[in-house]
Amino acid sequence: MPGGLRTPTIKEKGRASKFAKKSTKETLGLGFHFTTMVNGAEDDDSFTKPLGRWPVFYYGIGHMLNDITASCWFTYLLLFLTDIGLSPRNAAVVMLSGQIADAFATIFTGELIDSFGHFKLWHGAGSILVAISFSSVFGGCLPCKIFATSSSTSQTISYSTFAAIFNVGWAATQVSHMSMVNCITLNSTSRVVLASCRNAFTMVANLSLYGVALIVFNVTAAETHSDIETQYRWIAYLSIFIGCCFVVVFHLGTKEPRLKVGVHGNSHARISWTYWFRMVLYYQVALVYMLTRLVLNVSQAYLAFYVINDLRMAQSAKALVPAIIYIFSFVVSVALQEIGWTGQRLKVYFTVGGILWIFCGAGIIILPWHLSGFMYILSMFIGVANALMTVTGVSMQSVLIDRDLNGCAFVCGSLSFLDKMSCGIALYVLQSFQTPAVQGSNTDNYNISVTRLGLGLLPAVCALFAVAVTCTMKLHRPFSKPVAEPLLG
Repeated sequence: MPGGLRTPTIKEKGRASKFAKKSTKETLGLGFHFTTMVNGAEDDDSFTKPLGRWPVFYYGIGHMLNDITASCWFTYLLLFLTDIGLSPRNAAVVMLSGQIADAFATIFTGELIDSFGHFKLWHGAGSILVAISFSSVFGGCLPCKIFATSSSTSQTISYSTFAAIFNVGWAATQVSHMSMVNCITLNSTSRVVLASCRNAFTMVANLSLYGVALIVFNVTAAETHSDIETQYRWIAYLSIFIGCCFVVVFHLGTKEPRLKVGVHGNSHARISWTYWFRMVLYYQVALVYMLTRLVLNVSQAYLAFYVINDLRMAQSAKALVPAIIYIFSFVVSVALQEIGWTGQRLKVYFTVGGILWIFCGAGIIILPWHLSGFMYILSMFIGVANALMTVTGVSMQSVLIDRDLNGCAFVCGSLSFLDKMSCGIALYVLQSFQTPAVQGSNTDNYNISVTRLGLGLLPAVCALFAVAVTCTMKLHRPFSKPVAEPLLG
């Protein structure tokens, strides 16, 4: 051949082909291989580019069913159960049973997703279970009707059972949706934008719930236990319908992430749990996430009690005050999508939100009933603080996971486990000291009730500790350019 060149043999071509396929893999350590979906560098680049508005939008609406039912769960469950005659302690048992089931379900779901993938399958199955079981939580005691009994024990067992079933489905949907963020894109800022969009639609879900509740409370009377059950049954049915509509759009518009699957369709070895347990950042992020969820969930659980029993506001206030909180949270969540994020900015914005909550908690504790109108002003600042803490707190998970995708579901599941257990225990302890006499007190004297402590003191203390932990974090992972287009621009 001219110039000493010759035609490669068949064996040489085969070896070259195998080498080319092998070069598409990038080793990230600990035996974990990140493989792009189609052909290496070109496809990897497509997943590091900023996302457009539609992928962000479709992802953001995927948690609407979970959010609207969770809002009803934390805002009205304890109030509903005590209104129909259960003692505060038995109502707390129902709440705790659901939280425990949720906590353990998140761990098992995370393990199964890391092992087998199929995010949308888990999301869809969990959504179906949520839709079927949620109406039974607020639909009255079914076994009591079947066996013609109305004892407190049978009611507690019935509501606890349906609460556990509901929370198992809720956990499957939550873990699959949260861990999906890290496999949709490798762009760090786009991951924050996805979390921000999800939080914005969480606010939409909550506002939808309170809009429905406001209409139901004003249209229907609540003079008997049966009337109360009818009110909440309608709220549950309408919430499920609204949430399911968004779930359908999510599944039609979102593609199943394939970053966990190799060129030949073989799943890579999942990351060991011990990998995360050796990282200081894992414990810091877990603690911040747990404290953030305590702030949000415990305060939400006692908000309706506070405005009705402590501030003696109108019945419509138990829907109007939460609505104001979520309107401001929605606005802030949308605004946060326009920011180019860095690790330092995550820490600063979270700190600002935590400090705001500390002042709001102090205001809740000292606010007397004859100045109840100031609660509307406090609600605005609570909404801003909630959005800042939620968006940045969840985004810290993505910084922790980075490209270690085959362990993302375990991280989301284990952090959710801490969230559910801590919230369940906190609410059970607070409700154990709650009494109907205190809830319905008509005295003109100012008193520090369990409701004030649950809504004001506990969230403020949790926010303080979360800020302290955040200040110790070292978030040195590089952040990328912001989203290609504003979501609502």
